[in-house]
Amino acid sequence: MNARSYAKTLLVTITLMATLLSACAAPMAATEAPKAIATQVAELPEVELPAAEMPKQVAYPTAAPAVEYQPQPQLSLPTASPAPTPVAGILASPPPPDNYFQYYGVNPFEDPREDHLSTFALDVDTASYSVARRYVMDGNLPPAEAVRVEEFVNYFDPGYPTPSDVAFALYADGAPSPFHTDGSYIMRVGIQGYQVSEAERKPASLTFVIDISGSMEMENRLGLVKQSLQLLVERLRPSDTVAIVVYGSNAYVVLNPTSGEDRNRILDAIYSLQTQGATNAEAGLRLGYQIAYQAYRPGAINRVILCSDGVANVGQTGPQAILEQIRGYAGQGIMLTTVGFGMGNFNDVLMEQLADNGNGMYAYVDTLDEAEKLFVDELTSTLQVIALDAKVQVDFNPQVVSRYRLIGYENRAVADQDFRNDTVDAGEIGAGHSAVALYAVLLNPGAQGRIGTVQLRWKDPNNLQVIEINGNFNTWDLSPSFESADTRYQLAVTVAQYAELLRLSPWAVGSSIGQVLGHIVRLSGLLPSDADVSELVTLVSRASQIQALVNWKP
Repeated sequence: MNARSYAKTLLVTITLMATLLSACAAPMAATEAPKAIATQVAELPEVELPAAEMPKQVAYPTAAPAVEYQPQPQLSLPTASPAPTPVAGILASPPPPDNYFQYYGVNPFEDPREDHLSTFALDVDTASYSVARRYVMDGNLPPAEAVRVEEFVNYFDPGYPTPSDVAFALYADGAPSPFHTDGSYIMRVGIQGYQVSEAERKPASLTFVIDISGSMEMENRLGLVKQSLQLLVERLRPSDTVAIVVYGSNAYVVLNPTSGEDRNRILDAIYSLQTQGATNAEAGLRLGYQIAYQAYRPGAINRVILCSDGVANVGQTGPQAILEQIRGYAGQGIMLTTVGFGMGNFNDVLMEQLADNGNGMYAYVDTLDEAEKLFVDELTSTLQVIALDAKVQVDFNPQVVSRYRLIGYENRAVADQDFRNDTVDAGEIGAGHSAVALYAVLLNPGAQGRIGTVQLRWKDPNNLQVIEINGNFNTWDLSPSFESADTRYQLAVTVAQYAELLRLSPWAVGSSIGQVLGHIVRLSGLLPSDADVSELVTLVSRASQIQALVNWKP
């Protein structure tokens, strides 16, 4: 094993693991996990920025109207070379109709001499990855506008140790990019929240808002909703309560708040549901929040869980109009989880923006396995929040950094001057959740020293105290090669490149899905017990084959 590199500043101690492995190497033995660059609370300077420090223009608002995406000019990206031979069972079939996604653009490179601050709200959503998986498994490449890079990266375990005595640990590492020839390094910034055991989870007051409109009959969507919620109900305790609101053309209460101990009664109510009518999501959410407010329990988890294909064709149909009806409830601590189902006649825009603005998260369930991950394996993370309005700001050093680019988070931009404005809505983090952001960084020739300072700021949901931690990342903390970096770092970068290719990013030109596949196959050998990575091998292979079919000319 090559020598490990250690940070040499007061705030930074990062271990970058060196393991020069070939694609056919044997699985790696247990290795030392990345070390945090910051865990302790930093001073909170409440200062105003100079007048000359203007906020960056937020080009991609978080509350865009729910309109169908207008196709952008398509880039011609190289396919794997040689193109893979299509296999049985993979067909270049027509994509599902009437899906709605929002295009947020692609972040450009920034010059730190002109703008040295990069600020964004953290995101723990994973729906974009699951949606793309559904497309690929159905024999299609996802639309470019359906791909949000950060949600691909955050689907996978970053390998960060869980802090034992503080709320969050802050991490950073980096290495040369294997996908670019311009000398770019990829810098990974990540946070890991503390775990809460299931036994220590707060009591939960849950209100299921279930779409039973006619579109939920397609693909047995309502059937998958029922199976998914059964998994959750079977994990409830007597101290938890469940209420059920449904909506078609109108909304009505199926079950008033009922103890989790009365499991059969809850499941009978769920399995009695039948599809009917149009889709009045506004009425469903409004009634759901009213019931959740009546069942509100101080000190407990108070959450609305919306299960829908996102379609809204009766009443107010846009996310902003709907949110105007419920925003006050979100401000009083009733949070929202949106769970998407179905493909074809599916509105990703509505589901994502409702969750973003409703102080919650957005997941997409395409299989019962995904439901089990959300409602069983990660139940406490799904329900219990440990940070409100979590924001990251990276202060890049122009003496060392020539250019930088945030990869993803286009619709999570926060004005630089609002990093310490605690009235600005940002991201919510569940217990045990991690979140990762990647930067492409170009360094000034021969420059050494601090690349940037990473700052994390959030509110404690229990007392609303504002907390901030920070740490430095330096040139000597960079791994000398991609293959010698931490294995989970390599995975994050490779997954991001897969997403960049799928969304036709101009920064992906020159790489290929075949190149990504080679790295994923190698990494799956180093992470043999990670089922998500094993599945990714299949997905990337299928995507490469589908691309070859689409590009094939008789």
